Amino acid sequence: MSDNILRIEIQPAQTALARFGEALTQLEAKQPVQSYAGIGFESLPQFIEIFTPKRWELIAALKQTGPSSIYALAKNLRRHYRNVHKDVTALTEWMVLEKDEQGRVFVPWDEIDVRND
Repeated sequence: MSDNILRIEIQPAQTALARFGEALTQLEAKQPVQSYAGIGFESLPQFIEIFTPKRWELIAALKQTGPSSIYALAKNLRRHYRNVHKDVTALTEWMVLEKDEQGRVFVPWDEIDVRND
């Protein structure tokens, strides 16, 4: 299993706070802390508002093609540039996408693990 995993979880805030507390305790005890990249949502509707089917399609296209300009991505997806730009902006804000030195967007994660615990 890859270490470059983005975990998206639908769970109570207390679960995320407990994970943070454990990491803080390990740091204070000068113990190694395993890195963790994750996004948490308290409800399925909250998750669905951000991760729409069109955005999953966009993520899948970028995983398949690699870094791309928003224009080329919109053309590949047969979607309007403005809508793809809006989705790229949202997914970049949520740390799902990044931009390279040339301004092309890409998925920096080897795996995206979605869980509804």
